[in-house]
Amino acid sequence: MFIKKIFIVTILVLFATNTFAKTPRSTGKYKNWESFTVETDKGKICFAQTVPTKRAPSSIQRGKSKLFVTFRPSENIKDEVSLTSGHEYKSSTVVASSGKKRYSFFSQKNFAWLLDDQEEKNFIKLMKRATNLIIKARTIKGAETTDHYSMMGFTKAYNTAKKTCT
Repeated sequence: MFIKKIFIVTILVLFATNTFAKTPRSTGKYKNWESFTVETDKGKICFAQTVPTKRAPSSIQRGKSKLFVTFRPSENIKDEVSLTSGHEYKSSTVVASSGKKRYSFFSQKNFAWLLDDQEEKNFIKLMKRATNLIIKARTIKGAETTDHYSMMGFTKAYNTAKKTCT
């Protein structure tokens, strides 16, 4: 599973830096979320993604923050939740919350994931019900960052990405 997570980091980093030979194609924009698909040499990848509606503190320089749910049918991967806060993470410091629910992510460099399939399923259920989500993380220097995400449009973007890859 860890190797598969590394693969998605590579794909997402390539998307972010625009060096990937094939550009993801939008399959739908739904309020604050959008779904995409891309063909790779390993098969089709579909994902839903969003960017934060608010980021803090503004005094820390960092790259783009994004929250993803990815499907890679050729690798039997579905519902993979990942995120980046635009900076390299201090180990094990990424927490997502909505209301009283809290989920801890494991991190490597500037991406973070949930630990297992069941956590991902539970988190996606939360994302479908929530109106917003807060991601708190620490940079490698220890500074705390907070990203606020709107869940408006998530269910439609998620369903589109899932349907596109089935």
